[in-house]
Amino acid sequence: MFNSIMFVFQIVFALLGVYQLFLTFYGWHRKKEDLSHKPKKKFALLVAAHNEEQVVGALIENLQKMKYPRELYDIFVICDNCTDGTVDVVRSYEGVYACVRENPNQRGKGYAVEWMLKELWKMPKSYDGVAIFDADNLVATDFLQYMNNDLCNGHQVIQGYLDTKNPNDSWVSSANAINYWFCNRLWQLPRTNLGLANFLGGTGMCFDAKLLKDMGWGATSLVEDLEFTVRCIQKGIYPKFNFEAKVFDEKPITFQASARQRLRWMQGHFDVTRKYMLPLLWQGIKEASWTKIDAALYVFNAYNYLAGFFIAAIIWGDIFLSGGENVTSVYNLLPLWLSIPYMAYVFVQIPLSMFLAKVSWKLYLRIPTFLLFTLSWWPITVHAFFTQNNKKWSHTQHTRVIRLEEVQSKQL
Repeated sequence: MFNSIMFVFQIVFALLGVYQLFLTFYGWHRKKEDLSHKPKKKFALLVAAHNEEQVVGALIENLQKMKYPRELYDIFVICDNCTDGTVDVVRSYEGVYACVRENPNQRGKGYAVEWMLKELWKMPKSYDGVAIFDADNLVATDFLQYMNNDLCNGHQVIQGYLDTKNPNDSWVSSANAINYWFCNRLWQLPRTNLGLANFLGGTGMCFDAKLLKDMGWGATSLVEDLEFTVRCIQKGIYPKFNFEAKVFDEKPITFQASARQRLRWMQGHFDVTRKYMLPLLWQGIKEASWTKIDAALYVFNAYNYLAGFFIAAIIWGDIFLSGGENVTSVYNLLPLWLSIPYMAYVFVQIPLSMFLAKVSWKLYLRIPTFLLFTLSWWPITVHAFFTQNNKKWSHTQHTRVIRLEEVQSKQL
């Protein structure tokens, strides 16, 4: 009986894995984004900052040098519950607005963004688009040109290309960078090419201002980006991925900091899955909308990781204890002509995504440690599942002061 149940579970989750693997083939081809529209849209650039005095200055200087008419965008830094010198740093830059928020009972970027948008709508100046960044980011100077183009073409929610500004700092930051390159090319781009909905990544996001006014933000979970993505998809508004609009994010250097950050993400992911997955799936089935069904399957990924951990633990435990006599593995039933190519492509996805991203050959040496980093998601996911009711937001400290010119020179 137990073996039969396990076999069914393996089939279900194997099919979900095969589906995602199938999608990756549509990420091999990339159509270059155009810039057919002249600068027209007015932007409010919101920077979420909590105790970011060390890095926020580099981002402000970066944003002031955008290749976009300066009169068409304003910079607002949300100094959220800051206890350091972030406010003073922001106020030292002419023409940049330091928006001070003090609410220790509602911590986290979701609450900060919601508060800032309400303040923004009270201002006499109106905007066509709102772009959101984290204080540790660096932004390609043509970012607003691409956002202007997408808004002019009727897109209401756009996610830029997320890259890492410090991939060489440690094996942990390089693992995060590899994960970004993989997701951009083989998760986000396939959905763009197939006309499915893309997913917001927490920074480098741009929204139609009218949409935000009409919908409200309303995303205050630990993963506000995923929550707002789902709310949009439920309303038939499908986020778009712009491969050319690059944003460089600072990733943790130590494993401990990364584990704490990923635990928060997974706790939030389970929370969003519990609230939105089944309603979104049912909506997709009723409307015969594969876009919504695909989105529901994406939201379900937290449980994919969880199930993968327990299935693997049970199968390997059975192998060591009884030689694999009690639990049947689906993969053992596949013919070699199918299982070998399947497993080969599973492993080649990482170097393939790095090759397509044209990264330095030295970073290929980090693939073994990336695989170790990937395995560490399993215990983090299990921990997150049993602590998913923890809504306490934890801050990731950022210290790497890097200029955009330095990041781009290293890429070249």
